[in-house]
Amino acid sequence: MKALLRPGVPRREVWAWAMFDFANSGYTTVVITAVFSAYFVSVVADKAPWATFAWTLALSVSYALVMLTAPLIGAYADAHASKKKLLWLTTLGCVGATALLYFAAPGALVLAIFALVVSNYFFGTGENLIAAFLPELAHPRALGRVSGWGWALGYVGGLVSLGASLAYISWAQTAGQGAADFVPVAMLITASIFALASLPTLLMLRERAQPQPQRTARSAWQQVNHTLSHLRQLPDLKKFLICTVFYQAGIQAVITLAAIYASEVFHFTTQKTILLVLLVNITAAIGAFAFGHVQDRIGHVRAIAFTLIGWIVMVLLAWAAPDERMFWVAANLAGLCMGASQSAGRAMVGLLAPPAQQAEFFGLWGLAVKLASIIGPLTYGVTSWMTQGNHRQALLITGSYFVAGLWTLRSVQAARGHRAARRFVRVGD
Repeated sequence: MKALLRPGVPRREVWAWAMFDFANSGYTTVVITAVFSAYFVSVVADKAPWATFAWTLALSVSYALVMLTAPLIGAYADAHASKKKLLWLTTLGCVGATALLYFAAPGALVLAIFALVVSNYFFGTGENLIAAFLPELAHPRALGRVSGWGWALGYVGGLVSLGASLAYISWAQTAGQGAADFVPVAMLITASIFALASLPTLLMLRERAQPQPQRTARSAWQQVNHTLSHLRQLPDLKKFLICTVFYQAGIQAVITLAAIYASEVFHFTTQKTILLVLLVNITAAIGAFAFGHVQDRIGHVRAIAFTLIGWIVMVLLAWAAPDERMFWVAANLAGLCMGASQSAGRAMVGLLAPPAQQAEFFGLWGLAVKLASIIGPLTYGVTSWMTQGNHRQALLITGSYFVAGLWTLRSVQAARGHRAARRFVRVGD
């Protein structure tokens, strides 16, 4: 393992870095996907026709704020070598706002939306900061493997938070409590696990970067503008980023609205929804692990095409499902496709990005994913509102993003894009 790490980096510090994925995965799994989303629509907003739209709009606002501030925060962190301090701030912000959701009682719509926007903003910003530590820990040839350790540990963390919430909810339901009683407590459980599990990261991870006073917010935006204006030198990467926006819009809609769909269409209880997400997390981990080997064998473009076909089949199954049995099949197919497509997309960016600017282009890929996180869920939310709560139709329309992604992908050539990446010239060079 030492051969994979940079000199002076102990194994325990890499473990501490990976533990942040373990810590923060509970937030997305419990709050965004499995528990609070359905509770927001059915209890806080009392199943109003605009409830799903309000949920997706709140998330879209938080993602837009992350997109706008990411280059500025990144430039500040580089200029002051303050990634660690900012990580403390974003962690406390996300934990605190998640705990604030405890007070999201029936009818407390403004409080719920405020806490959701704040918590998701700090979550997204913290994700960017923790990723920036990776090049300081791992050799360039081992970035994928070390990153994968955190990814795998993240699935485990999501399962732990979800399992703890399920245990409490099962007890509460046995005691005769309703969702308005046990969901707020689940938010406290999630916030507590996030806080405790992040302590190894916050206490053991070192800030190795040196201050760079020349790195300013202006220079960060100049580099982003240069990269965007010169994407014509990288036509295959440009097409793949457009493809990413399309298919990630579909994925993000599934992630943020799965529990709502299960609750509103098939009348899943909170307990059954949690069991569903637990199983989907397991199939996602299997998909990410197994499909990486398949991707290396059959090629990046073909591998991503297979996953997008799988997503299209999943949408059609969930849309047409006459009962929950077919929906369970569709959900587990979504899990396999989710793990596979997320892993395959990241590897594709690594192949098409200029070697000297991997971090910058992964940042650009992150912006594409955040844009998709706005477009996909918002499309679902608007459609469900306009159709008076027709979630099947909303899913079918949102699923068209997978078709658009597959259509865009057909003109991407990985080998040609890799050659173009090696010829790309950085601003100032």
